[in-house]
Amino acid sequence: MEKQELILLALNASPILDLMQRTLRAAGYEVATCQDRKGIDKSVQEAIPSLLIISQDFSGQDGISISKELLERFPTLPIILYAEQDTTGFAKSALRMGLSGYLYPPLKMDDIVEEVKRSLARARHLGDWLRREVKRTTSSLAEKAKISETERTKLEAIISNIQDGVIVMDDRNDILFVNRAILEIFNLNGGSISGKPLGEVILNSDLKSLISRAVDGPLKYHEINFDDGRVFNAQYTPIPKIGAAVTMQDITYIKEIDRLKSDFIHTLSHDLRSPLTAILGYTELIERTGPLNQNQQEFLHRLQGSVQHITSLVNDLLDLGRLEAGFDTRREAVQLEGVLKYALDMFDSQVKKKKIMLSTEIAQDLRPLRANPIRIRQMMDNLLGNAIKYTPEGGSVKVNVSMLDHQIILKIDDTGPGIPADEQNNIFEKFYRATNAPGGVEGSGLGLAIVKSIVTSHQGRVWVESTVGKGSSFIVILPAQE
Repeated sequence: MEKQELILLALNASPILDLMQRTLRAAGYEVATCQDRKGIDKSVQEAIPSLLIISQDFSGQDGISISKELLERFPTLPIILYAEQDTTGFAKSALRMGLSGYLYPPLKMDDIVEEVKRSLARARHLGDWLRREVKRTTSSLAEKAKISETERTKLEAIISNIQDGVIVMDDRNDILFVNRAILEIFNLNGGSISGKPLGEVILNSDLKSLISRAVDGPLKYHEINFDDGRVFNAQYTPIPKIGAAVTMQDITYIKEIDRLKSDFIHTLSHDLRSPLTAILGYTELIERTGPLNQNQQEFLHRLQGSVQHITSLVNDLLDLGRLEAGFDTRREAVQLEGVLKYALDMFDSQVKKKKIMLSTEIAQDLRPLRANPIRIRQMMDNLLGNAIKYTPEGGSVKVNVSMLDHQIILKIDDTGPGIPADEQNNIFEKFYRATNAPGGVEGSGLGLAIVKSIVTSHQGRVWVESTVGKGSSFIVILPAQE
């Protein structure tokens, strides 16, 4: 037997209520009544009527206001308003609120049934349209999801088969995806690592250091070393609304080539040192063999200067080789302000000769470094020497030393020619000199490479900030002694 549609009557006790009950039951509808607002809410939630007929003034409350609140909660519920008299403005208000129909005296049984059927038919039509739209939208979304899944599968296949390692994480550093290269690099079983914290799955200390450094933003270069000699360069790239990605490239062969090159330069420099010392010694003995004319003395002094320059270059190469080989193990408490004082005293004559305005600002709360004092002095000499050497006559050099979060920050500013932006990443490489370096200023291109190696061996960082035509700032950060 077909289930009867339920009509809920929210009408005050009156002959109209009796008339509607008899009429609707005779027309085959199930009828329920309620006496107040609470009864309406309970019946609508529990009985779920097919239609509500409410009087203009129900139980002392405004029927239109009640209808408006009900439609906000149940927008598909058809509601017919019953008014004591026909008023055009009142009818318009009811229809504007979204009510389905409007009844008023004198009422006939056919009028009541006809209005109820019309409202129910309109509600069914609206429901059918809504279901079709939902089905259409759902189908569209399913098709889009199918396309998206296909594209995702293609993307995963591409990433999985590239040679570089790729790790994708969410904003909590939990693993979302790793490709095949990562599984091979870290010897992982890829079956159960998705969703786990990166630090629990991969225990490599260099990778953990990368994640720690990445709080400051993207990283383009970070070495990850393995006990078997493999070396990888890793980059960290934030991904908006997802998390971040880590990519890794195998640079073991590059590091090996660099090591061979360094070994060759170190061996060559070491072998050159003895004959250069002998040449310099013999040039000094020449003057003792007898008087020399003016031209002979000038040529001899030029020869001695050239030999000393080559010897200095050889010594720099040997120092750089020792630093890169890890032989710099001497450590003791070093007061940076003391080293700075001695370095400034050494350059005092050059500062006065070029009439450079030299200013220093040293914090009072500096803590000592755990460092090699000879190397720190060498670092200071190279940085100060460059600043004074490249600053033109009458320029200025500023030295600032401060403490920040258990770290000592050394900053040296000059008013030299500056370094082009596209060359600043290369300035710490061996034998590299900026293309705009003044022609009369001598240099081997090893000073800043030595500075970089010294700072790195002391677990610090160094970089340059420069503008062409305005000058350069070299910043060194070194950890203070615990």
